[in-house]
Amino acid sequence: MHTPDTSKFNFDGLFTLEMANNHQGSLEHGKRIIREAAAAVKESGVRAAVKLQLRDLDSFIHPAFRERKDVKHIPRFLSARLGRDEFRELVEETRRHGLYTMATPFDEPSVDFLNSLGVEIVKVASCSAQDWPLLEKIAGAGKPVIVSVGGLSVKEVDKVVSFFEHRGVHFALMHCVALYPTPSDKFSLGYLDAMKSRYPHLTIGFSTHEAPSDTSTIGLAYAKGARIFEKHIGVPTDTITLNAYSANPQELRLWFAAYQNAATACGGSGRPVTEAERADLQSLKRCVFAKVPIRAGEKISREHVFFAMPLVLPEHLTSGEFRVGAVADRDYAEGEALSGKLAPRGFSKQETISEAVREAKGMLNFAKIPLSHDFTVEVSHHYGLERFKEVGCIIIDCINREYARKLVVQFPGQYHPVHYHKVKDESFHVLSGTVEMDVEGKKKVLMPGDTLWMPRGVWHGFRTDTGVVFEEISTTSLETQGDSYYIDKSISAMPREARKTKLLNWGRHQFD
Repeated sequence: MHTPDTSKFNFDGLFTLEMANNHQGSLEHGKRIIREAAAAVKESGVRAAVKLQLRDLDSFIHPAFRERKDVKHIPRFLSARLGRDEFRELVEETRRHGLYTMATPFDEPSVDFLNSLGVEIVKVASCSAQDWPLLEKIAGAGKPVIVSVGGLSVKEVDKVVSFFEHRGVHFALMHCVALYPTPSDKFSLGYLDAMKSRYPHLTIGFSTHEAPSDTSTIGLAYAKGARIFEKHIGVPTDTITLNAYSANPQELRLWFAAYQNAATACGGSGRPVTEAERADLQSLKRCVFAKVPIRAGEKISREHVFFAMPLVLPEHLTSGEFRVGAVADRDYAEGEALSGKLAPRGFSKQETISEAVREAKGMLNFAKIPLSHDFTVEVSHHYGLERFKEVGCIIIDCINREYARKLVVQFPGQYHPVHYHKVKDESFHVLSGTVEMDVEGKKKVLMPGDTLWMPRGVWHGFRTDTGVVFEEISTTSLETQGDSYYIDKSISAMPREARKTKLLNWGRHQFD
C-alpha cells in the first residue's frame, strides 16, 4: 500500500499500466484486468498505477462525425464506452488492490471528472502535450503529472517543461514513440541521455509500445536512465484478442522481471569491490623475488629483483608495491619472495598531492566543469599536508586581474578554517555538491546554483560532507600579499609555503 503525497510524489520506479480501451466497454472485464495486473504487481514487488483514459465523448467528438465509420478511432471509442459510475467502480477496484490511480484526460470535462473520482496522478498523452487549454486545466488540478512527449521536437518539449514549471506543477516526462507496436530500430533510447542532461531535475520515463514478447528493451531503457515505465495491458479471452502492443498478465510478469534484472545489474552509482573479487585478482598478481642474495639493510634496486607469479602469500610484496630504494628488512636468499613490509608506508607528500589532484580532476569531470590550459593550482593545507584530508581545499586560479575567478574544490569531510579579507570582496557560486558556510558563527547550507556574497571583514569558513565545487568571484586576489586573516593565529604565523603548495599544469612533472 502507499500513502499519497501530491506535493512530493516519488515518480522513481513507478509502472503505469495502461488499460486504454482494453476493457472493451465491459465493467467486469475492466475489473478483471485490474485484479490480474494487481496480482502480477504484488508478486513482483513493484510500485504501479492502473491508468484509465477519460473522454467526455458527447463533447469530445463532433456531432457530425459520431456515426461515421471511416474516421479512425471514433468507432472504437464509442464501442468501448463506459459510464461515469462504471469508471468510478474501476477507480475503487484499483484502490482496493493497493495500486495507484491514474487517468489520462483528453478534454477539460474529463479533468473535472478525474478530480471528482479522487484520481491521484494525471497522465498527459503525447497527442495532448501541445493542447494548451487542456494543459492549463490539468495544471490547475493540483496533482502530480506525467507528460508523454512522443512526436515533439526538443523546442516543443522545452515549452511543455517551461509551462508546468511556471505553474508550480510537480511533473515528470516520458520519452515515447507513438508507433503501435514500435519496431526496435525506432526506439531512439539514446534520446533518454539527452533528456536527462537537458532536464536533470525531472524524472524521465519511457512509454513502451514494443511487442510484449520483447523484454530486453525495458532493461536498456533503465540503463539509459528511465525510471517510469508504461505498458498497455489486457486480459485475452475466447472472444477478446489483445492488440500487438498490449501485454497479458504473464507477459507483464516477465516484463517486471526484466526490469528487476536490469536494476540489479546496473546497481547504484558506486562501484563496491567484494573480498571475493580482491582474492581472485590477488591470485593473478606478480610477486617480487630476490634475483640475487640481498642483505639486511641493503638498498634494493631493480636489478636485485624479478617479478613473477604466483603471489606466494598475501603478506608478500607485489610488483605494484615495489619501489626502488626500499631497505631490506632482513637477508633474502636468491629466489625468495620479499616481504610486504617493504611496501611504502606512512605519509608521502607526492602521493598526497597526486591523490588530491586525481580526485579534483574526477570531481570536475563528473560535474562537467571544463578548464582551459591557462590556470594554476594551489593545494591549501592549513595544518600541513599530513592533515589535508581533514583541513584544506584545492583552489584553481582561472583569472586574476582587476577581477578574479577561482574554482574551489573541497573533498568530502574537509573543512576550511575561518578567516576574513581586508581588501578582497568576494562572492561564492556553488556549481556542484553542497557546502556549509560558517558566516560570523551562523551556518548557511548552499546548494548548486546558490550564491553568497562575502563582504570585506566578514569571518567565514566552510566545510562539506558531499564534496563541493564552487566559484569564487572577487576583486583582485592578493593572497600572496597576506590578505587572509585567520581566527586561528597559528595559521597566519606559518610561512605561506608551509600551508600552500603551488602546482603548474596540475603539477605534471613537478615531482618526477
